[in-house]
Amino acid sequence: MALVENAYDVAQRLTRDMAGKVQGLLIDGQRVPALSGESFATINPATGEEIAQVARGGAADIDRAVAAARRAFENPAWRRMNANDRSLLLYRLADLIEQHADELAVLECLDNGKPWLFTKAVEIEGSIKTFRYFAGWPTKFGGETLPVSPRSGARILNYTTREPVGVAGLIVPWNYPMSMAAWKIAPAVAAGCCVILKPAEQTPLTALRLGELALEAGFPAGVINVVPGFGEAGAALVEHPGVDKVAFTGSTAVGKAIVRGSAGNLKKVSLELGGKSPQIVMADADLDAAAASIAAGIFFNQGQTCTAGSRLYAHASVADELLERIAAHAAAQKIGNGLDDATTFGPLISQEQWDVVNGYVNIGREEGAQVLAGGRRPAEQGKGFFFEPTILASAGPDMRVVREEIFGPVLSALTWTDPEELVRQANDSEFGLSAGIWTNDIKTAHRMAEAVKAGTVWINCFNMVDPASPFGGFKQSGWGREHGRAAMELYSETKSVWVNLS
Repeated sequence: MALVENAYDVAQRLTRDMAGKVQGLLIDGQRVPALSGESFATINPATGEEIAQVARGGAADIDRAVAAARRAFENPAWRRMNANDRSLLLYRLADLIEQHADELAVLECLDNGKPWLFTKAVEIEGSIKTFRYFAGWPTKFGGETLPVSPRSGARILNYTTREPVGVAGLIVPWNYPMSMAAWKIAPAVAAGCCVILKPAEQTPLTALRLGELALEAGFPAGVINVVPGFGEAGAALVEHPGVDKVAFTGSTAVGKAIVRGSAGNLKKVSLELGGKSPQIVMADADLDAAAASIAAGIFFNQGQTCTAGSRLYAHASVADELLERIAAHAAAQKIGNGLDDATTFGPLISQEQWDVVNGYVNIGREEGAQVLAGGRRPAEQGKGFFFEPTILASAGPDMRVVREEIFGPVLSALTWTDPEELVRQANDSEFGLSAGIWTNDIKTAHRMAEAVKAGTVWINCFNMVDPASPFGGFKQSGWGREHGRAAMELYSETKSVWVNLS
């Protein structure tokens, strides 16, 4: 997609348009204030300044959003819409996202802080790809006939159908707001569900704009509702008896709370949770390629990525050389406001997250790790929530910085010589989301991929995702898989039909 406008000009226009008015919730096809009348400020992480006021949705607003989604789900205009027409709606929405790519990328940059060009290339183009991919599923997702063997010897026709699960509550995080919304909305509506999207309170703006574009694409009112708010709104959505399924991306701690909250009506739950992904480097690895990808794997999006390769296990024979090369990549990052085309590394999402990351670096120091690079706030960046890309060398397997998810640009580096001990340490985690393996030996690559307990394993690459390939975690990294047919199955029920033909 071509560069259309200067990002600063787009940002000025967007903030001017939002100034002096509260950005309303999107319920039943209308932008409306919260019933409480309350609003909250969404903050630019690069400056610490307010971007806009956003209506603060609460339990009462969740009630009316669920009611709107239920009406839309039962309305023949949606429930009886043929598969081809549902596909066309998804294609139209993808086209509209593409038409508004610059606007959406700058809006995300303002709200999240990541460089706008990266946002456009990764989040916006990725969202377009996701909607177009799932636009192909409504005409291909169905049941099958089965060769059953009834005891009576009767002639039986048995077939299955796939039906939408109903009303889905979608809760997405602040690190990839647009992408995560697309990952959940696209398969949900492709399967025929109606949804309530609850974006993170830190990043509500692109979710609201996406909801407006869905209406422009022709989605009936109530099919896609967007309710920004804080924890009470999310809890109300999870516990609501009118919600049939909850999909959540976020921390493992909140994921466990969602499981507890969903028990009232035993709603279906899918969870994409935390990670502490190992990067495993063999002695024969291409160190230039490994260093570049490992740096990108931990420093992209300022390390605020569930799959961030935050644990480095480098063979002792190459560890020093590899760390030098990763440190060079860290030093080469251009830290600054994400609206600047030259910026490659933006701020953390908030002062709260900055405090968390800084606290972990201090813990690492106290535990004996060596700060090889970074470890502080860049003095020249003023009020923004910036934290330098950081490498903690000489880390030990029992250190908190090795075992706990930091969710920031902090790489903890360990060395190894014994392959069996390497596998044990790599798997010695409550998480199992992803892993990277670096080697030029094909047998070693496949054996390590088999041995590592993770939902995604990348060999000589990292952080490759595609809407056709299932994504999710082992252990406490989640339940279920997003993308591909697996995602369609998350938002559907299987019905078995028996017909006596005797």
